[in-house]
Order: sequence, then structure tokens, then C-alpha cells
Amino acid sequence: MNQPWQELLEWWFGPSTSAVEAAAARSKLWFGKRDSQDAEARERFGDWVEQALAGQLLEWQKQPEGWLALILLLDQLPRMIFRDDPRGYSGDALAQQYVQAGIAQGSDLQLAPIQRVFIYLVLEHAEDLCLQDQAVAAFTQLRAQASPSEQALFADYLDYAERHQRIIARFQRFPHRNTVLGRPSTEQEQLFLQEPGSRF
Repeated sequence: MNQPWQELLEWWFGPSTSAVEAAAARSKLWFGKRDSQDAEARERFGDWVEQALAGQLLEWQKQPEGWLALILLLDQLPRMIFRDDPRGYSGDALAQQYVQAGIAQGSDLQLAPIQRVFIYLVLEHAEDLCLQDQAVAAFTQLRAQASPSEQALFADYLDYAERHQRIIARFQRFPHRNTVLGRPSTEQEQLFLQEPGSRF
């Protein structure tokens, strides 16, 4: 019997069991910005996102894959459904809370490495240096455990984590979020945002 969250995980990760194949097939969904993808996320999973934000899917945390799906609903899906809107970050605090609790219980270690990426991305998204440090440590571990054919993929994920960490160490926040969140940018942030690769 399929669990309710299986539809979301199948949409997000696809049928492949290989990290490299899943990333090749799904990276545009994961990291691209397409109106059609955002609309599909809203149509198929918008109700679940609202329920997750309201704290109504806590039972999902009892199983690692349900926990993963709940994290996607709080961290990844709002960024699509509410793109360029402050609500895109509205699930971050809950996601961070649930990720920390799950990691403490070892739930992340029961997931496939490519699935764990989206647990640790919650830490990478945090405007908190301690969580950023934790993200870098987690991605370092993933790379160390990767097979030779997956080394390049997980090294790339680690590189992005380190880049996020450096920005938080420098500014204590992500300057590229300032406009959406209605925060004034400092002069140093304005200069930084003119640099290539300053936005994620």
C-alpha cells in the first residue's frame, strides 16, 4: 500500500535509484525556474504545502520517507509555489526544526544519499552560521561516502554549501533575499549583488 507522500517523492526524484541519473533527470525541476514547474507544484501539492505550514502533517515524521516529504513541502515547494514572494520562506523555521530533530534520531541515515541532499539543503538555506557549518559538514560526509562515479556530483553539492556558508559568514543573511523580504540592503550587500554568482 502506497503511503500518501509517495506521489510527491516520485515526482521529485523520479524512478531512478542512481544519484547521478536522478540528478541528470531532475536537476531542472530541483534548481530551475520555470513557470510550468511552479504551476504543477501548486496544482498537485499546494494543499499539502498549506497543511504542512499549518503543522497538520506531523504524523509523516514517523517514517524517514514521510519526514523527507514533509521537509520538501516546507522547504522546496514553497520556493516554487510562492516564488518571488515572502511566503517562499515561510516554511524555513519549521523545516529547520524538523530537520534537526530527525537528524538527532538518525532519520537522515535511513535515506538514500540523493534524498539526504534535500534534508541538508534546509541547513544550507538557513541564515544562521551554525546551521551553515552543519550543512557543510553533512555535505562533506556525503561526498566522502560517495562512489567514484558519484564523487563529482556530491563535490558540486558541497561546493554550493560552502558558497552559502561564506555568504552567511560575511553578511549574516542572504542579500539576494532582501528585495523579496522588504529588507534594505547595505552598501556592501549592493556591491556584492553585482558580482557573478551572488544569487541562488
